[in-house]
Amino acid sequence: MEKINVADKLSLFSDYFSPKVVGELNGQQVKLVKFKGPFVWHHHDHEDELFYVVRGSFDMEFRDKTVTLHEGELIIIPRGVEHRPHAAAEVEIMLFEPATTLNTGNVINEKTVANLDSI
Repeated sequence: MEKINVADKLSLFSDYFSPKVVGELNGQQVKLVKFKGPFVWHHHDHEDELFYVVRGSFDMEFRDKTVTLHEGELIIIPRGVEHRPHAAAEVEIMLFEPATTLNTGNVINEKTVANLDSI
C-alpha cells in the first residue's frame, strides 16, 4: 500500500493515446493517458469508462452532441455508447475502467494498445 503521485506518474511519459496503468482494484484499472487531437470513433460492448481531467480540457464527442470537460471534471461513458475524445491542446486524463477494456473498443487500428505498460 503506497501512495501514488499522479503528477509524478504523468511526468514519466509523453506519448499520446497510450494509456499507462498506475493501479488495479477489483478487476478495474486506474490508467493515465495524454492526448492531443482526435481519437477514433468507437464504443465498448461490455465496459463503462470514466474519464477524469487532471490537466487541460477536451471535448467528448458523441454522434448527437459534444460535452466539453475541464480540469477537475469527469464523465462516465456507458457501455455501447459511441464516442470520440478530441483535445485541441494536450490533455492529461485519469481513466477508471475494467482491466479488459481495449482503448479503441470495437475498432482495431494504429492507435490500439493491447498490452499496457504499468508505471
